[in-house]
Amino acid sequence: DPPTIKKEAQEEKKTPSEYMTLRVKDKDHNELVFMVRKATPLKKLMDAYCVRKNVELNTFVFLFDGRHLRPEQTPDEAGLGDGDEIDTFQHQLGG
Repeated sequence: DPPTIKKEAQEEKKTPSEYMTLRVKDKDHNELVFMVRKATPLKKLMDAYCVRKNVELNTFVFLFDGRHLRPEQTPDEAGLGDGDEIDTFQHQLGG
């Protein structure tokens, strides 16, 4: 049925734009790449990063262009685009 094929093709085209690739880099320039949905809170990416690095989420700060990223923000709300780089830093304790 041709209309069905056309509809499937449209859905395939639409789906990739829901996602973006974000690179998360630490102070040693080690990079992890994540495929995330634009509408998903960044907490999911942050949690995944911390699991991969075997660290606690509250020990890290995530920055984009020098601005703190909050876990409840979505990539869209944070102004992130496909291929953007997020920097991570460990919280400094003491003084």
